[in-house]
Amino acid sequence: MSPGPGNAPASQAELDRVAQSAAEAATFLKAIGHEGRLMILCHLTTGEKSVSELEELLSARQAAVSQQLSRLRAEGLVAPRREGKTIYYRLTDDRAIRILDTVCDLFCRTH
Repeated sequence: MSPGPGNAPASQAELDRVAQSAAEAATFLKAIGHEGRLMILCHLTTGEKSVSELEELLSARQAAVSQQLSRLRAEGLVAPRREGKTIYYRLTDDRAIRILDTVCDLFCRTH
């Protein structure tokens, strides 16, 4: 069977783009694939939260929350805002919001 228009072999450039996209997707999924980080992201879908609010919502110590926020910040998923001594975080990546909506649909909402 000869390759038709839809079955043409992929060029090396296309394969490289797919490999790059797969690497980016894997990095993104690793960032949200931790229970603590996922819970932080879920809480941030309802709006900006302070670090102390997140500590209370997660029943976690400040050091643990800060460590997870640092990873999310490094991945560009959240951004901080300082107001006096308080630091607030918000979601900055639309992909995270879209994924979290799907995760909530699949795992959180009862039917």
